[in-house]
Amino acid sequence: MYMYKALSAGAVGVTLPIEECVKLAKENGFTGIYFDVRWVYEVGPQQAKETLAGLKPAAFGLPFDYRAETVEFTQHVLELDELAGAAAELGCVRCSTWVPSWHDEMDFEENFQFHRRRMQWVGNTLDEHGISLGLEFIGPKTSRTGHKYEFIHTMGEMLRLCREVGPTNVGLLLDSWHWYTSGSSLEELRNLTPNQIIDVHINDAPAGIPIDEQVDHIRAMPGETGVIDLKGFLATLNDIGYRGPVMAEPFSDKLRQMPPEKAVALTAEAIDSAWPK
Repeated sequence: MYMYKALSAGAVGVTLPIEECVKLAKENGFTGIYFDVRWVYEVGPQQAKETLAGLKPAAFGLPFDYRAETVEFTQHVLELDELAGAAAELGCVRCSTWVPSWHDEMDFEENFQFHRRRMQWVGNTLDEHGISLGLEFIGPKTSRTGHKYEFIHTMGEMLRLCREVGPTNVGLLLDSWHWYTSGSSLEELRNLTPNQIIDVHINDAPAGIPIDEQVDHIRAMPGETGVIDLKGFLATLNDIGYRGPVMAEPFSDKLRQMPPEKAVALTAEAIDSAWPK
């Protein structure tokens, strides 16, 4: 069993129905696909399985904003219990969300405890269905500029949150962009264990821009510039035993302007260019 290429249609600007995304994914050599968990719940796991037609259900995004007011958050978690049950029946074992690297009211420690409590609730709910939760840190310094308090923006800080959340099913959504812009290294990746990584996103960075001046929504296709050492990144994850999905998230205007067929084909080629041999 190896880590595998999975298509996130929305991440490359493709907004077709899931049936058409599945067709494009299979035609372009993807092994898995990301999906909307509400869709699985609405059509039922059996129908969803037939629609995926042999593609692995890679992962789904946390289907609500965990920062909502307490009453609303509680309602969302109760709903998540049902949604996660449907995803588990489909065979999906991964869910992920991102964590802002700033706050304008809570200082670091207050915000940390807020996240610890919220992610415990979410993580425990998912754990009841055998699903792991991946948390993404946001690396760029420019994302924190202008905000009163900085928050988690490195792999080490996010690993601390994962440890203190408690359930062993909580780990990293590891994005090559945030790994790079946070100043991390291949050596830090080598110190991870496979169960600390829940999901993986890859992309490249514009050339000629210092790390501290990179802007989150201005990225490049995997392997497009070579600024991020994607071959080293993916080879290291493979070597330490990561066996989950890998998707491209380039935030590319170029892709969004292409016909869906071409956008998916180009995405597959870009991932292949960095894939370990």
